[in-house]
Amino acid sequence: MTSGPYEPQPEDRFTFGLWTVGNPGRDPFGVEVREPLDPVDIVHHLADIGAYGVTLHDNDLVPADASASEREVLLKRFRAALDSTGLKVPMTTVNLFTRPIFKEGALTANDPDVRRFALAKALDAIDLGAELGASIFVLWGGREGTEAHAAKPVAEALDRLAEAINAMTTYIAERNYSTRIALEPKPNEPRGDILLPTVGHALAFIESLDSPELVGVNPEFAHETMSGLSFHHGVAQALWAGKLFHIDLNAQRIGRFDQDFRFGSEEVKEAFYLVHLLETSGYSGMRHFDAHPYRTEGPEGVWDFARGCIRTYLILKEKAARFEADSEIKAALAVARVPDLATPTKVGDGSAEALRGYVKTLDESALGRAHYGHEQLDQLVTELLLGVR
Repeated sequence: MTSGPYEPQPEDRFTFGLWTVGNPGRDPFGVEVREPLDPVDIVHHLADIGAYGVTLHDNDLVPADASASEREVLLKRFRAALDSTGLKVPMTTVNLFTRPIFKEGALTANDPDVRRFALAKALDAIDLGAELGASIFVLWGGREGTEAHAAKPVAEALDRLAEAINAMTTYIAERNYSTRIALEPKPNEPRGDILLPTVGHALAFIESLDSPELVGVNPEFAHETMSGLSFHHGVAQALWAGKLFHIDLNAQRIGRFDQDFRFGSEEVKEAFYLVHLLETSGYSGMRHFDAHPYRTEGPEGVWDFARGCIRTYLILKEKAARFEADSEIKAALAVARVPDLATPTKVGDGSAEALRGYVKTLDESALGRAHYGHEQLDQLVTELLLGVR
């Protein structure tokens, strides 16, 4: 592997899904523009660009109609590619959204037989992940929602979703797997409204489960941004809760459909704050790129896209280190009283009487006239990102 400031190293833990670089460029208005890629070829290409690992949906690797013997042949080829390149499979997931049977829902479908079919498929996918050494199982409920709200009472749907996840964690414990489940929130698309639309919804839901210690979140940049939320705020809360099990990196413009653009190609300042957060928080998980090459690209453009995701992350990682070292930025942070946010609010023994006594000594007018210098601080960050600092 070549060395340099923007060349990935194994400790960077960059991963891509088979469905990301393998995306053939299909969209709702047009058919595929690129030939399908063999998963084995994807593994070798990812190794060439310095990726740490590869992730997959169950049917990205093993077609749904594959026999047991065909499944073993496919797995043997794939494992051989992993062994020869050294790539890992840190995460797997399950496709509960493509097939017609899931058109009304999967784990929360009104029809109990559809729910049973979906749960069995998820358990099989957990087995596949365990076989490949994955420690994270991502669960995205893309069909768990509605357009006609009268057709699906939300509380009952959440009961069924909790029932399914409880069955999964029981299954994991019974087989002594090291797997943890990461829920992936999204507000809408393909359903008009999807259950657990944001990180906050998912965090609250997890606390109702039988084994909440086994369940966390897999936030995605595009999904939080679609509804106008700050992605790095959502990630920060997941870290604060000890629930950031995995993360999906891409780019997105607010208010648009799920664009899954190359990481950092939109919302650069938000991407910077996200990278700064990940690199300073002690997060040791994967930096997973769940993005797609533009439909304009031929085969060579796929790998330009993948290298671009990695390079942009590493550039922003360098910018984050400069932010930490910049003396003017440190001074501006002090003016903004950022270090003081770590000071506990309580006074003395923490009693209400101690608090009230302290407040009587304060000069409210002076506090109201305080200058926090956010304009200067934000300008310094902007100049850092524009390359003049």
